[in-house]
Amino acid sequence: MRIVSLTLSVVLSVVGVSGPVLAADHSKPNIVFVLADDLGGRDLPVYGNRFNEAPHIDRLAKQGVSFHNAYAAPVCSATRASIQSGQYPARVGIFDFIPGHWRPYEEVTVPIHAVQHLPEDIATLGDVMQSAGYKTGYFGKWHLGSKKELLPNARGYDRAHMYAGGGFYAPKFKPEYKSSENNRLSDVLTEMGIEFMKESREEPFFLFVSHYDVHVQLDADRDLINRYLAKDKDPDYACNAVYAAMIEHVDNSVGDLMGAVDDLGLADNTIFIFYSDNGGVDNRFDNIPLLGGRSQNVYPEGHPLRYIATSNAPLRAGKGTLYEGGVRVPLIVKWPGEIEAGTTSEALVSSVDFLPTFLELGQGKKPKGQTLDGVSMLPALTENQFDPKREVFTHYPVYHHEQPMSALRKGDWKIVENLVSGEFDLYNLKYDVNEMTDLKFSYQQKAGEMKKALEKWQVSTQAQMPVANPGFDSKKRYEWGKHPDR
Repeated sequence: MRIVSLTLSVVLSVVGVSGPVLAADHSKPNIVFVLADDLGGRDLPVYGNRFNEAPHIDRLAKQGVSFHNAYAAPVCSATRASIQSGQYPARVGIFDFIPGHWRPYEEVTVPIHAVQHLPEDIATLGDVMQSAGYKTGYFGKWHLGSKKELLPNARGYDRAHMYAGGGFYAPKFKPEYKSSENNRLSDVLTEMGIEFMKESREEPFFLFVSHYDVHVQLDADRDLINRYLAKDKDPDYACNAVYAAMIEHVDNSVGDLMGAVDDLGLADNTIFIFYSDNGGVDNRFDNIPLLGGRSQNVYPEGHPLRYIATSNAPLRAGKGTLYEGGVRVPLIVKWPGEIEAGTTSEALVSSVDFLPTFLELGQGKKPKGQTLDGVSMLPALTENQFDPKREVFTHYPVYHHEQPMSALRKGDWKIVENLVSGEFDLYNLKYDVNEMTDLKFSYQQKAGEMKKALEKWQVSTQAQMPVANPGFDSKKRYEWGKHPDR
């Protein structure tokens, strides 16, 4: 059983508001942005999953557009930095999670962030929306700096509570937040979001709800877990019951937020966006069990699902890699009257596109002196118009599930550079979404063009690269060490 049903009437009583709920006449659309953590590109039924359940996200897709070529960075802080800045992580300088991974005895020494937070000279998405006349709210995971002056409420968000640890059932926040009657993190974040929408409904608002689900260590309500344990399994999918239950927690949040938008009379003037920060986790990089909290004994010792969260198949690999399973993510957008309901899009879009998109929606001004790598999604959203040969870059110069890599997708083609060996692989995703067949020798001219474009981008963004490690030890190379900035 869920801890609480987050109906609008409950929230109205919490914030002390009574009487009829009236919609404001906005000249600009409200924006609700819901970000899941580590949700894979094939984890949702709308993207073909036959085990997990997400009826509210299904409804969102039926009312809007589902993107099938949406990209993020391969880890959380990098994607979040790109969303807030409109810049590729390589340009921002936050290319790994904060503080980062570290293997001290490897063949190369990987770069570290210049600062372990979103740089202060970056105008954030919150800043941009504030300047455009929006009330801004941010609730949940931030992972871009934890000092007081680096929190979202100091970086462009009028009201914000950053998730500061404590797990899924005893969450802590900066600034502190006292929930009315919840303690499950996903429910508390939803409550915060509904409160914010209620308080801000008389002016255009931008709400960012940033979930920690479905991040490891996996933990969920036991009644949901038991239902998935008893459910028939899909032989082609991992079918981890705890992971599936966490997806349902996120789905319930989406449903409650959508319901609140409807109850407030704001649906016709609200854009609702659902997105994930990177691909799904097939297993932990350090190969330890990924169950935690009250769910750590759901599967007995020796059971494979103590170590496997999901599968991104047919996409290759998962979080922490530049293969499609690590960077291709769900993106669903609803905008009544502007987006044709129940449609799909093949447009190539990226996390760097949100800031320029919202900038156009809010009729705001581009931050002075700040390069924007993204482009507005509005043509793709409203007219299904996009550049089929657009270039989308990813850069991950650290060890994680794979060696350091850099990549470019352009149209159907993708090139992946191994930053240790210097080798390149070329794939055609139209015919080989699994990225199994290297075509660089069969299409040498295409490989050369793609390689040149990737190198040019690396130079233009000042992308940091690994360097030879004088302390390389082949016997200890796979050992994980303490990051110098930790």
